[in-house]
Amino acid sequence: MIEVYFPIFVLFGIAFVLAIILATLSRILGPHRPNAPKLRPYESGMDPVGDAKERYSVSFYMVAMEFIVFDLEIIFIYPWAVRFRELGFGTFFAVMIFILILTLGLIYTLKKESKNFSISRPKIN
Repeated sequence: MIEVYFPIFVLFGIAFVLAIILATLSRILGPHRPNAPKLRPYESGMDPVGDAKERYSVSFYMVAMEFIVFDLEIIFIYPWAVRFRELGFGTFFAVMIFILILTLGLIYTLKKESKNFSISRPKIN
């Protein structure tokens, strides 16, 4: 049984070795000129100012919810799509209900006007 997974182990091994080699080559061959602005902490395109325990805006949580919706969709839909013909129409309807629930979650977050995914109309002055 373990011999079935041998190609996957070989692929992981090759990927790991290649990642180590490329990271080492980048460190050796690439320019390395540290200075004060480069060494400062960088957080989401903004300079870190204030206390780390400040409250996050609601839009942060809305974007997180959208990420979870899309992540769940990918995790459950791909295996189902691979075995679609073997599983029959019962699972087809179950997956359609699942997609409907996820779509309703996405519509909910869009209605709450999260900053990254909402469709905003340009304001006319």
